[in-house]
Formats: sequence, C-alpha cells, structure tokens
Amino acid sequence: MQTQRIILIVLDGCGCGATQDAGKYHDEGSNTLGHCAHAVGGLHLPALADAGLGNLTAIEGVAPVAHAHGAFGKLAEASCGKDTQTGHWEMAGLRIDDAFTTFSTGFPPEIIDAFRKATGRGVLGNKAASGTVILDELAPKHLETGDFIVYTSADSVFQIAAHEDKVPLEELYAAGHAARKILDPYRVGRVILRPFVGEAGKWKRTYNRRDLAMPPPAPTVLDHLKGAGHEVVAVGKIDDIFAGRGVTRAIHTEGNADGLEHTLRLLSEVDRGLIFVNLVDFDMLYGHRRDPAGYARALTEFDTWLPRLRGALGPGDLAILSSDHGNDPCAPGTDHTREHVPLLAFGPSRAEGADLGVRKTFADIGATVADAFGVTAPPHGESFFPRIAP
Repeated sequence: MQTQRIILIVLDGCGCGATQDAGKYHDEGSNTLGHCAHAVGGLHLPALADAGLGNLTAIEGVAPVAHAHGAFGKLAEASCGKDTQTGHWEMAGLRIDDAFTTFSTGFPPEIIDAFRKATGRGVLGNKAASGTVILDELAPKHLETGDFIVYTSADSVFQIAAHEDKVPLEELYAAGHAARKILDPYRVGRVILRPFVGEAGKWKRTYNRRDLAMPPPAPTVLDHLKGAGHEVVAVGKIDDIFAGRGVTRAIHTEGNADGLEHTLRLLSEVDRGLIFVNLVDFDMLYGHRRDPAGYARALTEFDTWLPRLRGALGPGDLAILSSDHGNDPCAPGTDHTREHVPLLAFGPSRAEGADLGVRKTFADIGATVADAFGVTAPPHGESFFPRIAP
C-alpha cells in the first residue's frame, strides 16, 4: 500500500535507559521513563502500553504486552553529543561526528564584545546556568538596565533572555540573528531566544521562544521529500532546528497541548507528506527542571490524546513516536542524558507486534521515511519499513 502520510512525533527528552557509552557523558544509570515512573509511584499509560512502550524498559505501572498494536524498539545515538539539534539531525539521516563547540564557563570577550556592539545593549550573566535560576538572579538587574541576560549550558547554546516589557520581541529576535552571525565561525549549535514576563518571584518564560540553528551540514530526508514534491510540515521547534531547510510549512506552538491539536488539524489538511512534530514541554518544563511529577502528568496527557491520533489515521498513514535524547528528571544537574530513545510505529494497515530491537542509530527513522515515500535516502540509517509494511 502506498504511504500517504507519516506523522513523526518527538517526545523531546524522553529516554528509555542509558546507552553503552553513557559513561562518557557521566550519565551511567540514567532512565527518564523508568525513574520518572518510580518517583511518582507508577505511571498509567494504557495507550502507550498497548503500543509496546513497556517492552522497552522497566516502567512501573506500564507492563510489557505479548502483542503490541504496532511495532516497537529503541534507538541508540551514533553521533557525538546529546543535544536537541544533533538528535533531530540524526533522526533525519545525518551523523554528527564533530561535536558542536561548548563554552561551559561562559563566552570569551571577543564574542561578548561583538554581541554588545551589534545590539547596543550590555550583557549580564555570561555563564552556564539553569534558565529559571538565572532569572531569579538577574531579571531585576535586567529590568533596571535593559542589558540582555546571556547564559549557556552543557549544550552548544547561546541563550538570550529578555523581559517582553523591557525588550520588544522583534528587537530580541534581531539580537538573536546578530548573535547567530557572530557564532557561526565558532560552530555554536543554537542561539536560543528566551523571552519572559512576570515579576520577582513570579518570572515565566513564554512560548515566544525562537531557536536559531546552524543549518544541517548535508541534505536530510526533509530535503529529499521537499525536492520530490512532498509536503513537509514542521510543528513546534522543528523548523528552527533545521534552519528552515527541507520544510514547506512551519507552525510554531505554545506547548504540548497546542502541538497535539495542530497535529490533528493537519491530518485534515495534508494529503501526502511528512508531519514532523516536536513536543517541547517534556524537556523544557519538566526534564530540565527535574520535575518527575510534571513529567508524569505530561505523559498521561499525551497518552490520553493518543487514541485520537489512531482514530484519525487513514489506511496509508504511519505514525512514529520517538525522541531526540533523554532528560532524566531524577538525574543530578539539569542537563540532557545520553539514553536510548523509544521507537513506536503504528498505522491502520501496518504490521503489529514486530519487535524492531535495539537499533544502532536514530537515522533509521530517516531511512524508513525515505523508503516509505520512495525518495533518495540519506547516507546513514537502515530502513525498518519492510518490517512494518503490510
């Protein structure tokens, strides 16, 4: 049967157990799903369990099933790193062997001075920090001076925070583009713009966030789909992660619930092509903030929505659920964790019960998408489409 649509949903930061090389990243024993479930006394995820989630790792409350309604497996990351950009690029068929540059103790004077000159504003912070903690520390000074709050993390990111009442969004976005030009020679993966609102003790980051990424170093499956005339709809921060490359339509969202509603609406608009969705709340609101209870609620909300997706799929459709890295809410620190990620694939006319095993690279997803649509495959990855095709 000809594939009509693939709906690829990334549960951002949803890992299912440490990879063999996790020790290189100081992530031994990490397990986002397993530890989250244990921390809240068990998860109730009947739709995900039915798809085979409990077959991937021990998840309290989510038992393995003898016959999954879909195919299941898990993916290891072949690229260097554990950041959002690398994970998504690998998912689309690339392998990144040279990690992006990180500045874990802050950015050197030549970068900060150039940023000050380009924007006409000063800089506060310039260090690695939690996005919520640094607001508590520096937001009052930012409101007083108008200086940008600049910070980083273990990832290759240059983050700029500004209060929406102090710095207009368009000025913040322009500052981000200026930073992107400055940082390109240094191979910094993303400039992340972090607008916020509120007052002391009640700061709140808004969904007006934007990510300005380096473009992928080679064509991805998105480029091949677009080149073949297929629609590629990016939902959430997907368009930002790929710097717009290979995307025919972009929809920015305000969290998981908004992204899920857009996904269902698109099924009534897109006749053929890829709908590529990122659900950021798992990572941004709960993983980084080490909030297993919030993470559990988000999983429950997604699980409650999942039957609506199944009911909206047509005979030629395929849904793939996965992730870009782990973000264990019970791990020390606030960084991503090097983990396997889930691989769940299902559709009305797709084979059920197939165990896809532990796969060597996220790029198997890109290879499968290319195989399903009959377009040129990226150089990395092995298609599992023959295992699930009717």
